[in-house]
Amino acid sequence: MKLQVLMFYQDDPKKCTAAKMVKFGLAQSIKKIGTKGLVLDPFSKNTLMSKDKSLINSIVGIDCSWNLADQAFSKKFNGIKRKLPPLLAGNPVNYAKLNKLTTVEALAASLFILGQKEQGLELLEKFKWGHTFYELNQNLFDEYLKLENEEQIELILKDYGLL
Repeated sequence: MKLQVLMFYQDDPKKCTAAKMVKFGLAQSIKKIGTKGLVLDPFSKNTLMSKDKSLINSIVGIDCSWNLADQAFSKKFNGIKRKLPPLLAGNPVNYAKLNKLTTVEALAASLFILGQKEQGLELLEKFKWGHTFYELNQNLFDEYLKLENEEQIELILKDYGLL
């Protein structure tokens, strides 16, 4: 799956996971989003599910500061907008916080949900804490991969004590 990042350059460049992905050739930096790009938007009404795979040709991560996310995502983007189902962050800054993911975590999570596990693991292995993100959420990824509708998410979260 083609991975792309739209970068706002709002965070410490040394900690920017999007810049590291571009540097290693794992994602492409873009200025414009195509209509078949899956835009990972935490404010979207719709949740990403494996059945969305047939609608898209790329996954786009919007790289911005969480403190400025509402401004960044209020911009009009092309593409198919989806939020990720709830996940625990594995990065050192927001460790174990629900939904406070880095760009690489968001892109990897979308790959796992879309059934692209090997590519998701390949992304995470470039980061010292990448395995932590996967280990924290491995069971959730397995459950989310089987989702047929958004109502099932609440049941999963209750099962895992996250609600």
